[in-house]
Order: sequence, then structure tokens, then C-alpha cells
Amino acid sequence: MSNSILHPHYGCAIGAAYTVAAIPKAVPIANSGPGCVDNQYCMLASGNGFQGAGFAGGGAMPSANLGEKEIVFGGIPRLDLLVKSTLKIIDGDLFVILSGCSSELIGDDIVALAKEYQEKGKPVVAVEAAGFKGNNLVGHELALEAIIDQYVGDYDGERTRGLINVFSEVPYFNTNWRGDLIELKRVLEGAGFEVNILFGPQSAGVSEWKTIPKAQFNLLVSPWVGLSTVEYLKEKYGQDYLHIPILPIGEEATSGFLRQVVEFAGIDKEKSEKFIAKEADEYYYFLEHFSEFFSEYWYGLPSRFATVGDSAYNIAVTKFLAGQIGLIPIKQIITDNPPQKYRAGIAKLYENLSEGISAEALFIEDGYEVEKEVENAPFCGSVPLIIGSSWEKDAAVKLGGLLIETTTPVTEELVINRSYIGYKGALSLLEKIYTLTVGGK
Repeated sequence: MSNSILHPHYGCAIGAAYTVAAIPKAVPIANSGPGCVDNQYCMLASGNGFQGAGFAGGGAMPSANLGEKEIVFGGIPRLDLLVKSTLKIIDGDLFVILSGCSSELIGDDIVALAKEYQEKGKPVVAVEAAGFKGNNLVGHELALEAIIDQYVGDYDGERTRGLINVFSEVPYFNTNWRGDLIELKRVLEGAGFEVNILFGPQSAGVSEWKTIPKAQFNLLVSPWVGLSTVEYLKEKYGQDYLHIPILPIGEEATSGFLRQVVEFAGIDKEKSEKFIAKEADEYYYFLEHFSEFFSEYWYGLPSRFATVGDSAYNIAVTKFLAGQIGLIPIKQIITDNPPQKYRAGIAKLYENLSEGISAEALFIEDGYEVEKEVENAPFCGSVPLIIGSSWEKDAAVKLGGLLIETTTPVTEELVINRSYIGYKGALSLLEKIYTLTVGGK
């Protein structure tokens, strides 16, 4: 199998079940073979910071478990029974059917079935998310657009000035998504916005999704995931969008991020500037005290680093460490298989990370090839610092280096509400890196 890869850093399209599971009181329903969504749970949740199953993930997720009979005669009757039972048993606000490979190969029309329930006033949506369509990031976008189209629906009313919809990290796939979305919402609200964050503990659930068309504009904070969604929203509702490709980490990036959003929105700057000044003062208070450690022990600290992971976290961490901490990027490997049309734009983000510092972005999916690239990286006697996933552990051990796990899969750390972005997350990232530096692991 010439196209097979070892140790992928993502799931398959039906991993979009965890996009659904991240919406409060939304219930994914899998029309797939047994084990499909369980494998996604192992990769995207349990094996990715032990994030937990939540309201309707993991073993609580309804599944048709298609077998030989359904493959021969079709799976819709079994799925119909499953949907009826789920509606009776689970107190959900939204039910999303997701088809797997077997379902789509035999032609199960889940969209037609969902429409029957919609006509009865039931909040049921269908997403055709067969694994052969792509990875879970592709599935994520399919799920977003299906929910908007089939559940949120049409809208031609007024817009609310200052209300924004945030599209950014992919729930469960981005290991720190909960804490990161909390920080994104916090800083945007601090700058004067009302925020639809859509996923996680600070989302109001499906009632918040219903207000998507009322927002002044959509904010996408991601190199490529979500671009098709905000473009779809522009076509459907006529909503403008602001695309900021790099997650902000640290004061300089976060303050610049907020000013860019405020400028685009055209809202009053007084509140945002007061908030930025307060956050900056606190940030540099802590950074000043960190600098005493940094300046005293610099000789034994890492000076070069490699990043391995999805586009969003890779560029964000690389830009922060190179531009704000002064470390030298030597190997930047992107593992989420961005579509070819986005790759040149992503690679350009690595130019001029700081004065005189640029890096080359390598797009590699195969974990074996990634490991070899890391092992051969020119750390030049510096303590090897690898920002990556658990798949890079063997390379880190071989090099005698430090591994900071930030991207799928993460099997060596428990993640509850950790964040590495914004003002507060940047300090947590520094704590993590330099605790390992002085204490080992």
C-alpha cells in the first residue's frame, strides 16, 4: 500500500462526531460500522489529553453498528429505529447523524431520513462524513456547514453590532481547545465584544448557534480550517469575515490581535485599549520575574527548537518562541494535511518570524518520516526542544531532548482546561517548557 502512512496525527472525517459532542447538549449519532467512532474517541479524546467523553461522546454515543445484514439490504431501517430510540432516551437539544464509510458506500440516504424528522419538528441534522472524504478537519467543516444549513436555517433580519462568531480550534482535535476558547472569549469580551464561542463550557449551546446569522461578522482564527465555513456564511447570510491565520500567544501578538479585530469591527477603542493596558501590565510583571531566571540560567537552556503538529498550533508556537523568546526554529513540520490550495499561504506565515529569522514549513503526514526529520534536525549541541505530540517521544528520548506535548495525540499528560494562547496561556507555556528544562521529565 504505497499510500499508507504510519502514526498519523489526526482522525478520519467521522471524527466530526466530536465537533458535535463539543456543543452543549448536542448528540452525535453514528451510522457506521462498529468501532469507527470508538477509534475516533481513542485518537481525539481519550488518547489526546484524556479529555473525557462528555454528555454524548465515548460509550454514550449512539451508533447503528452496521453489520453484514445492513451492508446487503441497507442500513436506513436500523438507523431510523436508532434515531427514534435516541430521541426518547437522551435529553438533547440537537441530534446529528454522521455517516461512515460503509454507510455511504451502500448508499444510505441519511439526509433524506433527517429531513423526515425535521418536517416533524425534530432537531435532527445529517452529515455525510465518510472517512474516505478526508481527515477529521474536513469532517469538522462538513459538520459546521450541515448544522448551519439544516438547523440554523435562513435569516434576513437585523445584525447585532459588536456580536461576533468565533471559528478557531477544532474541538477535541486541538488538545487545549477548551482552555484556548475560554481565553479567546475572555480577551474578546474584555475588548468590548459579545462573543458566540459555539463550543465548550462557555457556549450557550444550540441557542447560541441560532444567533449565528445575527452576528456583525465572523472571526476566523486559524490558518485554513474554517475558511470554507466563513465563506459559506458570507454566501448564505451576506456576513463579512475577518481571517487572522495565527493564534495569538503572548502580549505582543494578543494585543495586536485585539486591535485588528476592533479596527475591523469599527467599535469604540477606549474599552479595548484600557483592557489591553491592564493585561499587558500584568503580563510583563510576570515576564520580568521570569527574565531573572532566563538570564541567569541561559547557558543550559534550549536555544533551538522543532515544532511538529497541526497548522494552527505549529505557526502560533513557532512565532511566539522565535519572535518573543528569541529561540531559533530549525524544523517546522505540519502534520494536518492542509489542502494544496492553502499550503503556499501557510508556508508564507513562517517568513520574518522575527528580525532576520524565517523558517521553512514542511508538510509531512507520515509519523515515521516526521521522526526521522526530528532526529536529524540541527540542534547543534543545544538541548533539543521538541514541541509536538506523543508520537515524537522516541525521537526526544533518542536525542536526550525535551518534549512538550501540544498536539494530537497526547498520551503522557492529562488536559483539563489548559491554555497556551493569549496573555495567560503564553505564561503557562513558558512555565511548561522551563519546568522541564530545569527538572527534566
